[in-house]
Amino acid sequence: MPVVYRFKAIFEDHDDVARYIEITNLQTFEEFHNIIQSSIGFDASKPASFFICTDHWIKEQEIVLEEKKDSKGNHLPLMKDSLIKNHINDPHQKMIYVFDYDANWSFFVELSKIIPAADEKRMYPVCVKSVGDAPKQYKSIPVGKVKLSPEDTLASLLLAEEVIDDDPEEDDLVDDIIGDTEDGVEEDEILGMSEEGEESEEEEKNSNESEDDSPSFNDKHQDDY
Repeated sequence: MPVVYRFKAIFEDHDDVARYIEITNLQTFEEFHNIIQSSIGFDASKPASFFICTDHWIKEQEIVLEEKKDSKGNHLPLMKDSLIKNHINDPHQKMIYVFDYDANWSFFVELSKIIPAADEKRMYPVCVKSVGDAPKQYKSIPVGKVKLSPEDTLASLLLAEEVIDDDPEEDDLVDDIIGDTEDGVEEDEILGMSEEGEESEEEEKNSNESEDDSPSFNDKHQDDY
C-alpha cells in the first residue's frame, strides 16, 4: 500500500495563497507539477523546476520538467523519471518549486503530514484544501501603453469612420441642416437668381458684339487722308 504525503505549497510573493496537495510516494514530480498547476489555474506549458532544500531553504538537487544541464554540463534529473519517495529525506522536507523562469513564479513547498495508507476511493494526486485566490498568471497591458503599428492605426481610423457613418444621430443632424437650408431659400429667389444669371450672360454677349462691330482707329480716320 503506497504512503501518502501531504504538502503545503505557498506562493512566495502571496503568502496568503496556499494549496494543500496529497500525492503518493510512488508518483512522480511531473504529476506533482501538474496538480499544482491545475490547483491554481495556470498554463502548465512553461518550464519548471523543483529544488530539494535544506531546513533553511537552501537549494540543493534540482529536478526539471524539460531537458537541462547543470553548470558542469551534466543532465539534471527529469520530473517524469523522478519518484517522490526518492527525494524525501526529512519528515518536514522542504522544496522550492519555480515555474516560468521569465515570470519567476516561486512556491515554498513543505511536507506537513505523512499518511501511512492511501485512500482507495481517492484519485492521487489531489488538492485537498485551497486557501486564497491565485494571482493572474499573465498581466494585462494598458491600451494606452501599447504602440500601434501603422496598419493598426489605419484599421482604428477606418473603424471609427464606420462608427460615425452608422451613427443615426449624426445622420439626423445632417438632414436638419440640409432641411434648414432648403427652407430658408424661397422658390422665387431661386428663379430670380437663375434669371439674373441669364441676363448677365446676355449683357456680356451683347457687349462683346458691340466691340466687334465698332470701327477701328484706322477705319475712323481713313477718310481724313
